[in-house]
Amino acid sequence: MKSTVEQIRQRFDHDVERFSNLDTGQSATIDAPLVLDLITAVAAATNPQAAHVLDIGCGAGNYTLKLLQRLPDLHVTLIDLSKPMLDRALQRLSPLTTGNIAALQGDIRHIVLEPNSFDIIMAAAVFHHLRGDEEWHAVFGKCYAALKPGGSLWISDLIAHDDPAVQQLMWQRYGEYLTQLKDEAYRDQVFGYIEQEDTPRPLLYQLHILRTVGFRTVEVLHKNAMFAAFGGIR
Repeated sequence: MKSTVEQIRQRFDHDVERFSNLDTGQSATIDAPLVLDLITAVAAATNPQAAHVLDIGCGAGNYTLKLLQRLPDLHVTLIDLSKPMLDRALQRLSPLTTGNIAALQGDIRHIVLEPNSFDIIMAAAVFHHLRGDEEWHAVFGKCYAALKPGGSLWISDLIAHDDPAVQQLMWQRYGEYLTQLKDEAYRDQVFGYIEQEDTPRPLLYQLHILRTVGFRTVEVLHKNAMFAAFGGIR
């Protein structure tokens, strides 16, 4: 059995400090600094007049912090399971914008989003917690509906591969990355919580859903082994 939402929340409640660093906060993710820069740069380039950003699974606020460096004074809505993460995000982001900041503690599967409300939605390392096909379609559809026309959704996440041989090779490469980053014990720790908590889906599966729910343009920004950055423009 996979971890419950409450179990996942508890783990992140105790990991705020690690996720409060732009350089090392996502160190278990391959190419994390590059992807952070790519997503926020593309979000700003495709929506230069943006007024309101939604950060799903915001953690300590790294993605919105980086976006505010490119598009200052946005209105910001933050969603996260973890109250300590939201508190730290508010602490870090409040001095950086004159816009309103709303923090919602909860699960994107259950939070109601007003239609046509956001210019940019970002979701970093969060959708891999979705389970069955219905949840994937429902959440992607919810994001599409919450965007204004021309708005964009940008995702950075752990992915899977359809072919077992490809999956095994990419998993091996990821293990080598984690071992080089720290050691084999760290690799086993990360592999353990992925096995316990996560249900990633292939990149092509997610791109198909983006088109199915209505995104007129779908873009892949980066892929390396078990991680990808991609999104869609309404």
